[in-house]
Amino acid sequence: MATDFLFEQPSDEEVEYLENDNEDEEDEQVEEADPKPRTNKKAQSPWDFSAYSESVADEHSRRSTTSIDFKISKARQQLSAPIAKPIEEDSDSDDSEPHRQEEYRPEDGDDDVDTNVAVKKPFFASSEGVSFHANSFLELHISRPLLRACEALGYSKPTPIQAACIPLALTGRDICGSAITGSGKTAAFALPTLERLLYRPKNRPAIRVLILTPTRELAVQVHSMIGKLAQFIPDIRCCLVVGGLSTKVQEAALRSMPDIVVATPGRMIDHLRNSMSVDLDDLAVLILDEADRLLELGFSAEIRELVRLCPKRRQTMLFSATMTEEVDQLIKLSLNKPLRLSADPSAKRPARLTEEVVRIRRMREGNHEAVLLALCTKTFISKVIVFSGTKQAAHRLKIIFGLLGFKAAELHGNLTQAQRLDALELFRRQEVDFLIATDVAARGLDIIGVQTVINFACPRDLTSYVHRVGRTARAGREGYAVTFVTDNDRSLLKAIVKRAGSRLKSRIVAEQSITKWAQVIEQLEDQVAAIMQEEREEMALRKAEMEANKAENMIAHRDEIYSRPKRTWFVTEKEKKLVQKSAKESAAAKENGSESKVMSAEQAEDLKMKEKRKREREKNMPRKKRRRLEAAREQLEDEDDLDEGKEKTKKEKSGISLVDVAYRRAKAVKAVNKAVDAGKIVRKAGKKPKPKSRVSESRTDEMKDLFQNDMSEKKQRKPLHAGGKKKSSFKSKSRYKRR
Repeated sequence: MATDFLFEQPSDEEVEYLENDNEDEEDEQVEEADPKPRTNKKAQSPWDFSAYSESVADEHSRRSTTSIDFKISKARQQLSAPIAKPIEEDSDSDDSEPHRQEEYRPEDGDDDVDTNVAVKKPFFASSEGVSFHANSFLELHISRPLLRACEALGYSKPTPIQAACIPLALTGRDICGSAITGSGKTAAFALPTLERLLYRPKNRPAIRVLILTPTRELAVQVHSMIGKLAQFIPDIRCCLVVGGLSTKVQEAALRSMPDIVVATPGRMIDHLRNSMSVDLDDLAVLILDEADRLLELGFSAEIRELVRLCPKRRQTMLFSATMTEEVDQLIKLSLNKPLRLSADPSAKRPARLTEEVVRIRRMREGNHEAVLLALCTKTFISKVIVFSGTKQAAHRLKIIFGLLGFKAAELHGNLTQAQRLDALELFRRQEVDFLIATDVAARGLDIIGVQTVINFACPRDLTSYVHRVGRTARAGREGYAVTFVTDNDRSLLKAIVKRAGSRLKSRIVAEQSITKWAQVIEQLEDQVAAIMQEEREEMALRKAEMEANKAENMIAHRDEIYSRPKRTWFVTEKEKKLVQKSAKESAAAKENGSESKVMSAEQAEDLKMKEKRKREREKNMPRKKRRRLEAAREQLEDEDDLDEGKEKTKKEKSGISLVDVAYRRAKAVKAVNKAVDAGKIVRKAGKKPKPKSRVSESRTDEMKDLFQNDMSEKKQRKPLHAGGKKKSSFKSKSRYKRR
């Protein structure tokens, strides 16, 4: 079996271009204006992100806000003088130093770096006897409606993962599939699923297929793909259940029992727990797309809960571009004798991908943005995805690109769902040249004709790098991947070198161009700060309006709101924090190479159950014991805080906690007052303690005096207990006695 595959048909979403790939932009615009085909019939595109939410303009008008593009255009109009962009000089000039590409040469420090970020061996090996080759979809024994849909989408020949997966999935086998990015994994599980649904009992509607994805955008893409593949099967219904969209609309759709549900884990669990008449009792197929991301510690609990709610007799399929040993636990938990398929096990790197690195020296670490602008104005000018490390950095790049007149869109978690889908649609229709995104766009998104991926922020590990660069060079097309590497990223650089081998290139950016762009960015700082300040003010105003509307609704519809059942979740807030903490420890341990000390998923689950049992025991404790336990915990927390800062002496650390002393003091005063009222004790006028000087006494002396007074009062009360009355009894406890 060959190791490198050149796919003849376009990727899941790509249209069938004409043979001349070197047409200029003017010819492409003419071709878009005139939809009549010249030689071949133009294939359909399955992706349409704009149909899934309201338009961004309607959203802004409803919320009384303005878009970031409007703020940027207003800031550009208010500039006293237009910003002078650096003029790139000709390469023939003596002063210019053009950008150039050269063979990568490891430096002295790179060879000595001890790294734990190595290329992991693929978890799934190729199964013997399974064919990864088919000449047409007709050989895969699928029905005529699906063959017509494949023809309409321009699919002529199955990819290796499709040729291997579709016949086995039709038999109901559990499958773990792995293949390089852009190899058609969505169609590999969608086609056999739709084929099986053709023979379902139509007189009994039920949710029969559940597809889980880690991100909302990927769920929208899968839902759109299934809709296009099922366009000639009108009686199959598919429902989208993701966060950011209307809960009531999704709830009504789930009650109508669609055949297929494409969802993100959190929103699906929310509906299963809090929506009436929604269950997975008749589920036949469970599909986990991008399984390795779903099984990271952040999604592990949700996936386990969903697997628990699914019937045991079902078909389960897992798909991802990077399958490692982390998936083994879920395979044992949810799959039954799975078949492991791994197309292209020896070449996870796309064949026509050119990988480059840009070394950022220590003295130039503050000029990342200048280096990016130098590349985006001269070398990579269109169809570029820029991956940023944080949401704030992505938003800042969007503002800078907008002020400089570049067409750019942003995609990150701080945007509403309508804005995120609108950004993808603009980039898909090539109305913007740059898509500035976080890792939200790194998984599964298959966008038309992405030529370049720029890692503005170096990815965390090699797996993230594989998924990022997999947005380009899809389905056998050419692509470029450029990664900015600092001195702190040498471990990942070494892993990239091992993966790419001799094909890795090094790109040198002209120092003169970097200096000029750094000056331009410095001139824009005031405008960037003003736009961000305007956004903060708008957000504060929007938040105040939301709080006011919430208060009005609470007043007007109080009875109706309180009559609704409270929404529940399968874990508490404390358990969520525990999982997040263990996830951070796991990430830190991977970076430091101390993975053996990290808590595993089973240990985290056991710890969570111990905490739950502990809380239940505490609820059944008497009030006095419970208060003492809380006081002891507070004392331990105070001691931990003292250990982190300044060390205290043993004398100061020992003694009774302040909460316990105050509790005893209040109890003693209450008992004395009761005795005085009953006439059992007569207070003497001359026995009042003198007021203490707070200036001269330290905290330790105050606590000592307080403890001594407490003990002296206990001695005075001793005769009161001679009548056989319990020492610990006081009035407040008698209220809770059953009569």
